[in-house]
Amino acid sequence: MKRARGIIIAIDGPSGAGKSTLARTLAKRLGYLQLDTGAMYRAMAWLARATGLDLSNEAAVQLFCATADIELEPVNGSSRVFANGREVTAEIRTPEISMLTSRISALGPVREAMTNLQRRMGAQGGVVLEGRDIGTVVFPDAELKFYLTASAEERGRRRFLELQAKGDSISLEATIQDVQQRDAQDAGRLLAPLRQAADARPIDSTGLTVDEVVSLMEQAARAILAGKER
Repeated sequence: MKRARGIIIAIDGPSGAGKSTLARTLAKRLGYLQLDTGAMYRAMAWLARATGLDLSNEAAVQLFCATADIELEPVNGSSRVFANGREVTAEIRTPEISMLTSRISALGPVREAMTNLQRRMGAQGGVVLEGRDIGTVVFPDAELKFYLTASAEERGRRRFLELQAKGDSISLEATIQDVQQRDAQDAGRLLAPLRQAADARPIDSTGLTVDEVVSLMEQAARAILAGKER
């Protein structure tokens, strides 16, 4: 059955591969809605830290997930992120939140809550979602899947430049190490580990511009849409 609002596009890959930027740009070109699932998990991590959640207390984690309210508000091709009514768009983009996000996203109740929310938000199609398990767990039947990566050095350099622009004091070497540590955590967790879906199209963005990568994605999406219209 043809979707009234288009197809579901899943973009998975490790931290720092540029998934958010590419998903946002691709969604804008296609007239789709971008769901920044990474920001949703970051918001959960921010909220967990703000409330002093004990991640080892299963009952507390269950209650936390049942009461946490995460929202995305589309604005000019991007999204404002809210946690229990407070905007945390800027506050969730720190190295500390990145590492905590990797830990909290490995918890079953958190993943269940976020997966259900993401499925509800994207069920009608016409969406671009990015994360670690979109094509393998959240939407395994997505019409188009990409697995985006880049070398750890390249991803660390990109993240270093972002943090430097914000005035954060961190070395390039430390940033690359953070990326490598996050990779190990994401790939090694038992629940929904980072991996490439069998039917995902791999793209190595090392040395490529955003426009070059988005153009590859857009061509693939329009080819599928053209086939659906026949």
